[in-house]
Amino acid sequence: EKTWWVYVVECSDKSLYTGISTDVTTRVRHHNTSTRGAKYTRSRRPVKLATSFPAGSHSEALKQEAAFKKLSRKKKLEFIKDIAVRVVVYLVTAKKFLDFNPDIRAKTVRLVVLLY
Repeated sequence: EKTWWVYVVECSDKSLYTGISTDVTTRVRHHNTSTRGAKYTRSRRPVKLATSFPAGSHSEALKQEAAFKKLSRKKKLEFIKDIAVRVVVYLVTAKKFLDFNPDIRAKTVRLVVLLY
């Protein structure tokens, strides 16, 4: 069973569009290049991915998308910024941890290569 994601793209007019997908990369490409993108984004190209987050099931993704769409623009931007900060903090912390733990770093690199 595939994981559903909620994603937010920023349109060329700086508006935000929220949707759900199991393949965010392909979905953003559709928004930019094909008629399979949302009607809203077709006249606001190019769009760029602002954020995405896993939602689990299709039903849960729809609920989270609806909840996100109810937020004010200010709250949406705060949410996007908060996710970005958390990812950076996580990556910096992970790098520091791995720099001081060469055995774990080697195992992690092998795991990442296997997952990729």
